[in-house]
Amino acid sequence: PMFSSGIGLDAKDITVKGLEAVRRSSRVYLEAYTSVLTVGKEALEEFYGRKLILADREEVEQEADNILKDADISDVAFLVVGDPFGATTHSDLVLRATKLGIPYRVIHNASIMNAVGCCGLQLYKFGETVSIVFWTDTWRPESFFDKVKKNRQNGMHTLCLLDIKVKEQSLENLIKGRKIYEPPRYMSVNQAAQQLLEIIQNQRIRGEEPAITEETLCVGLARVGADDQKIAAGTLQQMCTVDLGEPLHSLIITGGSIHPMEMEMLNLIDGL
Repeated sequence: PMFSSGIGLDAKDITVKGLEAVRRSSRVYLEAYTSVLTVGKEALEEFYGRKLILADREEVEQEADNILKDADISDVAFLVVGDPFGATTHSDLVLRATKLGIPYRVIHNASIMNAVGCCGLQLYKFGETVSIVFWTDTWRPESFFDKVKKNRQNGMHTLCLLDIKVKEQSLENLIKGRKIYEPPRYMSVNQAAQQLLEIIQNQRIRGEEPAITEETLCVGLARVGADDQKIAAGTLQQMCTVDLGEPLHSLIITGGSIHPMEMEMLNLIDGL
């Protein structure tokens, strides 16, 4: 079968079940959004004791049949950072496997979606997750802010996943068909907070009442699950300058009402 295994948030997070699947598979693919992992491919290969085949998002979507080739007669493992269902790419692979009559097994693991509980906010009080993308001079989307507003109205926290730019090409290289890629870029909590403040200002200019303000309580998280994980709590304004270090970063905008126990847990964080 195809084993689809989450590998968690750090090199040694893979489960025993996942490691067994890796070691008995004829081919082991690693979804190459893996530059988001705290360690490189080589470190994983050493720890797993297997060579890994990198498959970036395009390859998974365009060459899924190659990944699934012979998976009905031998085992193939497809590894995803976090949990397998954290990426829509994985659902696509499962649907293709089903159409081809290839059995599959999913091996779950920790992802940012549940690991954010480390800050002390209760997981069942989170509403819809949003993505904050890098703005450009000509593209400055604000539509996700409606979801933040809805979550706030329902007293729910919003997990904001911050943009990652991997294998991006400059317009010139794209036009000339040159496979030259820009260095990876990862949005920081500072950048996300600054964009949010700009949206708030824009709404005020339009005469709207923003769902959050500069004083809204937020939590910034970096490298969740790694040994050097960092968490900071404070106002949205403070999130513009807080130093959380290297990627990956995530931001939580708290809901209107915070349970006393959540507040007690947040008080354990430096900076509140």
